[in-house]
Amino acid sequence: MLGWLWIIPALPFAGALVLALFGARLPRRVSGAIGAGSVGLSAVAAGLVALNFIGSGSAGGLSYTQTLWTWLNIAGFRPSISLYLDALSLVMVLVITFVSFLIHLYSTEFMTGDENYSRFFAEMNLFVGSMLTLVLAGNFLLLYLGWEGVGLCSYLLIGFWYREPQNGYAARKAFVVTRIGDTALAIALFLLFTHLGTLNIQEVMARAAGAWPMGSALATLTALLILGGAVGKSAQLPLQTWLPDAMAGPTPVSALIHAATMVTAGVYLIARTHVLFTLAPAALNAVAVIGAATLLLAGFSALVQHDIKRVLAYSTISQIGYMFLALGVGAWPAALFHFMIHAFFKALLFLGAGCVIQAMDEEHDMFKMGGLRKEMPLVFWTFLIASCSLAAVPLVTAGFYSKDMIIWQAYSSTLGSVWLWAAAIFGALLTSLYTFRMVILTFLGPLLRKAIKLPGWRMNVPLVVLAVLSIAGGLVNIPKNLGGIPALTQFLTRALPSFVAAPGRAVHAGLFEIFSGCVSLGGILLIELFMRSGFYQKITESPPAKALHAFLFSGWEFDSLYDLVFAHPYAWLARINRKDIIDYFYTGIGWLSIRAWRGLIATENGRVASFVLAIALGAAIIIGLAVFL
Repeated sequence: MLGWLWIIPALPFAGALVLALFGARLPRRVSGAIGAGSVGLSAVAAGLVALNFIGSGSAGGLSYTQTLWTWLNIAGFRPSISLYLDALSLVMVLVITFVSFLIHLYSTEFMTGDENYSRFFAEMNLFVGSMLTLVLAGNFLLLYLGWEGVGLCSYLLIGFWYREPQNGYAARKAFVVTRIGDTALAIALFLLFTHLGTLNIQEVMARAAGAWPMGSALATLTALLILGGAVGKSAQLPLQTWLPDAMAGPTPVSALIHAATMVTAGVYLIARTHVLFTLAPAALNAVAVIGAATLLLAGFSALVQHDIKRVLAYSTISQIGYMFLALGVGAWPAALFHFMIHAFFKALLFLGAGCVIQAMDEEHDMFKMGGLRKEMPLVFWTFLIASCSLAAVPLVTAGFYSKDMIIWQAYSSTLGSVWLWAAAIFGALLTSLYTFRMVILTFLGPLLRKAIKLPGWRMNVPLVVLAVLSIAGGLVNIPKNLGGIPALTQFLTRALPSFVAAPGRAVHAGLFEIFSGCVSLGGILLIELFMRSGFYQKITESPPAKALHAFLFSGWEFDSLYDLVFAHPYAWLARINRKDIIDYFYTGIGWLSIRAWRGLIATENGRVASFVLAIALGAAIIIGLAVFL
């Protein structure tokens, strides 16, 4: 059964190929069946492989490698098309395939009226196949191929409705900003091959551990470059600006990018290269600091947005920040646990938002919604469950167990600190505030407008399934102090280092969990009180509050800062450099070409006698040359 590993990424690629070649001539029902069915079969294959991998005891149950063929063979450099399966990649594959299938099923109904129905599923399939290639790659070259594949697909899907100029701009912005991180990652791969002689991921980790001492400059530089790639794809500081604008794409695209593909690639990359980061404590600390700063920055911005999808976009940036924080303090399993739970509730939130947007005739502004609880009861209850999980409502939601694990380990880790814990706990308060502000504005209060369209079963089934997982998903990793078994943590330690707690801090775990739960519930009660009493509106109407609102609404003016520091100087230099000496050479060639063209035009005067004379003279010259030379 493990031999079927290659089928998992192959099925979405096959679906993409069929739809790209024949989709325009296929009925919509068939295109949807191919698009969703290929990913669904991939999820089934992943489940069967998982059962076999866990139960077979192959290689001690630690890993399995499948080499399909040699990719290149140049001067001893022989990277292969090989897939590597261990606990880390298995968890990623299961989440990616299952959540992606639910999003594809939802899309078969959501995109029904779109003229480019088959193209949508071709690009979605290609997206999933590229992400699966990334997480299953046995060497960095194949990983980089999948890495660039998801970047390409994000460009295609964010700009899917390309006739709107702002959509094309958002797609280009995502492509350009993430290229900065991609360049850093490419340089890191050159360094690894130059100094370690291979791009096989496991061999690189083994050779790095043997060749580079702890804290070496080379290890630190390489880890920082990999971190650069990760912050680009995962929309972390300072490359987070592309993700809110990426909401220009269809809502299922947003769900796929945020829940199962693209933005989680950076989390996977750091986890996969954990040996390099362990050898570079400065880089590992940078991961934690970037994560803590990002989760706060994005949380504040989410608190003032009007567009329901932009709230969720900033929420994703913040929650990925939690994952980075966990990675940076050595809480590797906690980061992957939160990745899994986040995939469930964030996919549900985006799909629920899509239902609301369609019901409101493509309206995104939450202040123009309201009162939809009775109009759309199923969407409301599933959206509420996901919101509770995002806000980490204690004990009853999966989000509580994953987020609390990160918050606690940010303090108790040997690499943690009270400052990182404080950032995480304040981020939890912000999460409760912006999440239930969104719920209140969208579903509660007076009904502002009637729903014009209600979702059918293909949109409702994914909502229900994801709602169940947003509650029950935490059962796979309940901590021992709450009477459970951390099964997922135990499984992930087959591929990742175990968490190391600082001496004397573990005794406080129960108190910290109680405090964390109180913060989450307190945030919900606080925003409900503010919104109901009208105090929220009053404090936002003062001039200082309006200025702060505009600042946070714009994402802390990072776009303006980058325009000032990079875009405007580059444009100025381009204008200055328009007429340099090199340009004169090419403009001179153009000038000569124009003059020659005008000379030839002068000969075309319509006088037949002149033409005959020219032909006779030419013939005489050619004959003369032939005779005398």
